[in-house]
Amino acid sequence: MTMDALQGQARSDAPPEVGMIRIPGGTFRMGSDRHYLEEAPVHRVTVGDFWIDPTPVTNAEFRKFVQATNYVTWAEIPPDPKDYPGALPHMLKAGGLAFTPPSRLVDLRDWSQWWQFTFGAYWRRPYGKGSHIGGLDDHPVVQIALKDAEAYAAWAGKELPTEAEWEFAARGGLDGAEFAWGDEFTPGGKHMANTWQGNFPLENERADGYARTSPVRAFPPNGYGVYDMIGNVWEWTTDWYSAKHEADAAKACCVPENPRGATLEGSYDPRQSTVRIPRKVLKGGSHLCAPNYCRRYRPAARHAEPIDTSTSHVGFRCIVRARNV
Repeated sequence: MTMDALQGQARSDAPPEVGMIRIPGGTFRMGSDRHYLEEAPVHRVTVGDFWIDPTPVTNAEFRKFVQATNYVTWAEIPPDPKDYPGALPHMLKAGGLAFTPPSRLVDLRDWSQWWQFTFGAYWRRPYGKGSHIGGLDDHPVVQIALKDAEAYAAWAGKELPTEAEWEFAARGGLDGAEFAWGDEFTPGGKHMANTWQGNFPLENERADGYARTSPVRAFPPNGYGVYDMIGNVWEWTTDWYSAKHEADAAKACCVPENPRGATLEGSYDPRQSTVRIPRKVLKGGSHLCAPNYCRRYRPAARHAEPIDTSTSHVGFRCIVRARNV
C-alpha cells in the first residue's frame, strides 16, 4: 500500500471530531410489521459508513453554537401572519409547545389536552416563563425546530442523518431486534432508556429516575457505543414523512441505498391543519412514550413532525458521512 493510501485510510478511520462513533455501513431490515402502520413494511436498506455523535446535542453544546454565531432559534421569532392565514392574532407570538400534564382523565386521541403552545418557550426556557436549564448542561437541548438543527449541523461541519442512517445506528448491530438493546424492554427489570412509566399523561411513576429529560449518558449505550438513541428526546432526520415505507419490490433495484423517504409534496397531511406544513421524520421516542400511549421507544418507530414546530421533547444529533471525512 502506498503512503498516500495509508494516509487516506488513516483519515477515514479517524473521527472527524473527538468522540464521534464510527458506524460501519451495511444492509439491514428497516421498519417493523408488528406495531404502528407507518413502520411497515419491513424492507431491506443499505447505508454507507458514517460517524455519529455519541449523544444528542446537549444544552452546553448548543449554547456554544449560539454564543459563537448569535443564532436566534425558530421559537424565539414571532410567526409571520402571511404564513398562517386564519390564525388568531393573539396567538402569533414567539413560543413553542410545552408538555403540561392534565389534572383529569382525558381522551388520548386529543393531544391538545397535554400539549400547550406556550409563549416565551424556547431552548433556554423549554416550558416557558419560570422554567430554565440551569444545572442541565448535560441534558439534550429541546425546543429545536428543523431549521435550528440544520443551522447547528452546518456550523459544526456535520449533517443530520437520514431515517435509514439513524435507524441503522440505533439498532447497534442487532438487526431485527425489537429494541436497541435486544427483545426485552426492561431486561432483568433494568430500565434501558428514559421513557414514561405509569398512566400517561396523568401519572409518571418515574421508575427510571426521571420525570422529564435525563443526562445524555444516564442509560447504557447500544452495541455501537451510542447513547440515548431510544427515549429521552425525539430526534430530527432529513427524510420527508410518508404514511408507510416502500417495499423492496416497488424499488428499481433490489436493495435501496440510504433512501430519503417521501417527496416534499407527499409530506403534507391536509387533515392536520388548514395550513399545509410539510413534515419530517422524527426517530427514537422520548421521555413521554408510555405503554398505554406512543409505544415508539424502538428503532423502527417513526413520527411526523411539522418543520415549523419546536417542542419540549424534540432534539437532534449529527453525523458525518465517511466520504466527507
